[in-house]
Amino acid sequence: MQHRIIVLGAGYSGAIAAGRLAKRLHREEVAVTLVNAEPDFVERVRMHQLATGQDLKPRPLSEMFAGTGVVLKLATVTGVDVDRKTVTVDGGAEELEYDTLVYALGSGWDAQGVPGTAENAYELASRPGALRLRERLTQLEAGQTVTVVGGGLTGLEAAAEIADARPDLDIALAVRGGLGDWLSPKGRRHLRKVVGKLGITVHERAAVTGVEADRVTTADGTTIPAAVTVWTAGFAVHPIVAATALEVTDTGRIVVDATMRSVSHPDVYAIGDAAFAMGAKNKPLRMSCASGQPMAWQAADSIAARLTGGKLPHAPLFYFNQCISLGRTEGLIQYVTTDDRAVNAATTGRFAAVYKELICKGAAWHVANPMLGMPTRRRHVAVGVHEWTT
Repeated sequence: MQHRIIVLGAGYSGAIAAGRLAKRLHREEVAVTLVNAEPDFVERVRMHQLATGQDLKPRPLSEMFAGTGVVLKLATVTGVDVDRKTVTVDGGAEELEYDTLVYALGSGWDAQGVPGTAENAYELASRPGALRLRERLTQLEAGQTVTVVGGGLTGLEAAAEIADARPDLDIALAVRGGLGDWLSPKGRRHLRKVVGKLGITVHERAAVTGVEADRVTTADGTTIPAAVTVWTAGFAVHPIVAATALEVTDTGRIVVDATMRSVSHPDVYAIGDAAFAMGAKNKPLRMSCASGQPMAWQAADSIAARLTGGKLPHAPLFYFNQCISLGRTEGLIQYVTTDDRAVNAATTGRFAAVYKELICKGAAWHVANPMLGMPTRRRHVAVGVHEWTT
């Protein structure tokens, strides 16, 4: 009887985990099913490019997983019962049973309860959101203002990309703190230089407290014009998790151990944005592709080890740099400590833009090549393994 592994979500984390599991285990003994709502792999790190009119290379999941043994099921996850070990899809149309679950449904945009945001703002956390913004941008006339709310990586990339693609528009960026205040001095200087060259108006220490159809309002009462508001001020996990019996944080992320296994339900693993995992120096990993890929490797290898009686992986999860695209010809590579704090070293300019592009291409390549050059010898599932131990 096959051990049934279900992976929910085919983003960077889920797709890598599914492919890696299929490579590590015999398909006669283990069935790997990947559930995803869309037929294509979405390069989420490129949504700002999609929004500005660039056409991205199609990546059909059916082609990516052809011949791997991974069963692709196109369906929308609408419920998870971790006590009954079932997943409900398409509003109850079907119920899937699992022996091991890998939860990788990621995150979506977080309006943070700011009035008017859900009704009036545009988001870049999903392909539909990016396409909706793309259509709206084509309707704007020269001189109209696009205000990007949020000064993190997504906000910086969105503002720069729109300014680069549409120099006829007025681009504003509203950030809660200082512009790039987490970067090194060199990183901050380059960021300000590029932002100035692109003509982006920066509103610093401007916490947005309201979004209307044609403006945003900040905590001190200032209004910033906005024919279009792009909201990038944080991400939130899917509410499905909150309805389960899994142990979660106050923000709804699934608490996992070093092997990405739920601390409350040993037959559930969580990876990517939906997981709360510790990295270097016992610091939580941030929501990002940079975190999600190694989490996927860790989870897949841990599941394979426990099923086959092999040795559990103990690879540390840490950071090396933060890669920021600033339009098509400028970039910023900020080097960081293992726990993601900026050091006084950065690469800038055209080379950094090329470097970031290679990182994006590499991330997509890893999805289709989850073993990352490692031996692909399959391992047999240990007979009689029912209770997993660390």
